[in-house]
Amino acid sequence: MTELSQDLIAALQTLDTPTVCNALEAVAPERRGHGYTVNPLVCTRPDLPAVVAVARTACIRAAHPSDLKGKEAREMSEGYYAYVDEGPKPSVMVIQDLDGGQRGYGSWWGEVNSNIHKGFGCSGVITDGSVRDLPDIAAGFQMLADRVGPSHAFVHVVSFGQPVTVSGMRVRSGDLIHADQHGAVVIPWEVAGDVQAAAGLIGRRERVIIDAAREEGFDMARLRKAWGGAAEIH
Repeated sequence: MTELSQDLIAALQTLDTPTVCNALEAVAPERRGHGYTVNPLVCTRPDLPAVVAVARTACIRAAHPSDLKGKEAREMSEGYYAYVDEGPKPSVMVIQDLDGGQRGYGSWWGEVNSNIHKGFGCSGVITDGSVRDLPDIAAGFQMLADRVGPSHAFVHVVSFGQPVTVSGMRVRSGDLIHADQHGAVVIPWEVAGDVQAAAGLIGRRERVIIDAAREEGFDMARLRKAWGGAAEIH
């Protein structure tokens, strides 16, 4: 795994997630059709910078109480939080809700958990479950979720550290994640340093077409000319 340096974070935060997806089509063409969220997620703080962080993964349930009791339940809880606190930072939680048709029945996320996770160096969560306590969430903590709900119900962690699938995006613990109000994408570590330059090239080519489209008298002939001009930019 490549180190998530402050320079890499800063470079990737200059881009929105759709632009990262476009750049990945150039530097990792095999990733064109997967590795990003495909179902809508609610972004609770669209004004925040893009999340660029290392994934921690977990699965939860909330519709029914945990099968674990007493010591076993405490060990699961403590093991989860220890896992969140370990490893590269900043991190981002990617949490799959296993309640099926009752997904989002109860929220793992609110004022307390957002502050605990932020204290552990976590910058946000991406989940197909629910979130709540929106005005009281830790400052700067981003949340992308399937829905907003009022209760935590019987929410509990079932497992952590294993691959998960959230909104069609398969994520392994340790993956590099880019996320904003549009959704999230996994950036392969081996091409992470190439994304900004690829995005810049795509942007320069697109600018030729956009500028032409904004000119008075734009027509199909001018579009063809703009396509040709864009193709000459390398």
